[in-house]
Amino acid sequence: MSDTQTPIRLGMAKPVIGEREEELVREVLRSGVLSLGPMLDRFEREFGEWLGAPHCSAVSSGTAGLHLAVRACGIKPGDEVLTSPLSFVASSNVIVYEGATPVFADIDRETLNIDPQEAAAVVSDRTAGLLPVHIFGYPAAMNDLEALARDHDLWIVEDACEAIGGAHADGPRIGARGHFAVFGFYPNKQIATGEGGMVACPDAEAKALIDSERNQGRAPNMGWLDHERLGFNYRLTDVAAALGVAQLERLDEMLAQRARAAAWYDERITAIDGVSPPCPDRDGDRRGWFVYVVQLPAGADRDGVIARLDAEGIASKPYMPVIHLQPYYRERFGYAPGDFPIAEDIAERSLALPFYPQIEEADVERVAVSLARSLA
Repeated sequence: MSDTQTPIRLGMAKPVIGEREEELVREVLRSGVLSLGPMLDRFEREFGEWLGAPHCSAVSSGTAGLHLAVRACGIKPGDEVLTSPLSFVASSNVIVYEGATPVFADIDRETLNIDPQEAAAVVSDRTAGLLPVHIFGYPAAMNDLEALARDHDLWIVEDACEAIGGAHADGPRIGARGHFAVFGFYPNKQIATGEGGMVACPDAEAKALIDSERNQGRAPNMGWLDHERLGFNYRLTDVAAALGVAQLERLDEMLAQRARAAAWYDERITAIDGVSPPCPDRDGDRRGWFVYVVQLPAGADRDGVIARLDAEGIASKPYMPVIHLQPYYRERFGYAPGDFPIAEDIAERSLALPFYPQIEEADVERVAVSLARSLA
């Protein structure tokens, strides 16, 4: 490339789509069965085999999965559910959908997940459940949260939408501990089906309930226009499932590529004064790499950094804002700045950089050099 050529723009994410995805999508299209067909069953079965959770139900999005999971746990109007303020807003919205109240607890400054001690401090007689988020793919402190749930008879739904490939020190993959756990397949995720999600269910009975509610409340033996319970149109198409099956076939390879890219970033980010990389794996826990989010120095002009990176053809995002300071939550629940100081500090300094399996080491070097220059 000559000095006068414009560098290729580096976007935030890029799904890996190839011939296998095209082959399986064509197979579905030629079958004429575009929904509730054999490819959906295959995706659920193979995902469950990979995860180590045999009862899985595919749905139209991670949000849909979280909604169905909290309903399956028996959430009721007036309940309180403990969750993290540092997350994509869907993890709290699904609680509000059911007339319940999300109760936030501040986060651990290193892992960025909900702090179990902070969660324990806000348990009340109205607390019904826990909805921990494995933020940016790092495992939440499930042993401590499970102990809290046992002590107070709380249900647990895990938001694992960003955490495919992560694992806990005590053995299981994230989402395979026997709770409802929900994964997302948006195009920037470790598995990309366009839109889509998967609910890992505790048992066959729970899967049957999710399967029914995702399909307008129909039981398997009912006619198309018969409904035994309230349900939703939360189905995943067989076309999307075909993408998922193809993605699963090389998931381990793509996860390894993401980990390699993160290692390239770690090496370079640690050399930039005042910029902190994501926390490393610790105590046997292992991250499932979703995004690469750094912490800028306190007082840095993040908007200015984003603009300067953009001028050099590099995308970046302030990823992610805290939920409790979103306009709806401030107006509905009265939250204000300072309520969760660690989460707010992290959110104000977070910056997501280009990250995907195909990113090259030279691209990572380019991002790091530009970031350092943008902060100078």
